[in-house]
Amino acid sequence: MYTIQANASGTRTIEVTESNLQTIKKYSLFMQIADSTGNISVETLDKLRFTVRSLIASCEEDSKALLELCLVLYDDNMKPLGLGNLIECYNKWEEEQAALATENTENE
Repeated sequence: MYTIQANASGTRTIEVTESNLQTIKKYSLFMQIADSTGNISVETLDKLRFTVRSLIASCEEDSKALLELCLVLYDDNMKPLGLGNLIECYNKWEEEQAALATENTENE
């Protein structure tokens, strides 16, 4: 379980699970999400929310993981800063996964 800061003062947080991060990876949800300047805006957050909703609507397989991700994305505290921190959390998690994969390969 990971905790991301949702506001600048640090008084609001959002819990993110390993499953949420795996879902983001599975559907490549953060690929080219920020604008050309790297800014995360309310529109960026809305775009991501709409994308996830569209995936749920069109998903023939079990969409439980996407629904669980909605709990994070539609959290009352989720704002552009929170999304930026979620992206940062995801990038760190992805680096950890790559390091673990490399370590496992070396140990074989």
